[in-house]
Amino acid sequence: MAEPDLSTPADPSLRSPRSSSHSLSFPFLREGSRIWEKTGELPSPLPTKRTRTYSATVRANSGPVFKGVCKNFSRSQGHGYISPANGGEDIFVHISDIEGEYVPVEGDEVTYKVCPIPPKNQKFQAVEVIITHLNPGTKHETWSGQIISS
Repeated sequence: MAEPDLSTPADPSLRSPRSSSHSLSFPFLREGSRIWEKTGELPSPLPTKRTRTYSATVRANSGPVFKGVCKNFSRSQGHGYISPANGGEDIFVHISDIEGEYVPVEGDEVTYKVCPIPPKNQKFQAVEVIITHLNPGTKHETWSGQIISS
């Protein structure tokens, strides 16, 4: 008498919910968050508006407002730097933390709050960045792609 094949059930409805055809890979991410597999790059460890913890958001919102000038910003890379008005080290800014309808360009005056960058919390990133004065004589782009001369 031949032994039955027990590796797969004859009726697909009898499959265990734990027997999945999904393959796991490093890092273990939830389904739908595997964008890095398409691009070949690992996700950024920097906290964005979407990944920032609630407590870090509360601390940033309750902090003081600083003034500065946009040093550079790359829309394609999704980040840039702000030179603080009081001097000191340049502050990192992520694309998700820019409020308003314009993409910042070099020389734009901005206001912002700061949030520490984990894991050591020694450096800061700008959050709630608002362009207060557009740099005159430069072309500005809206997030929708429209070019406006200021």
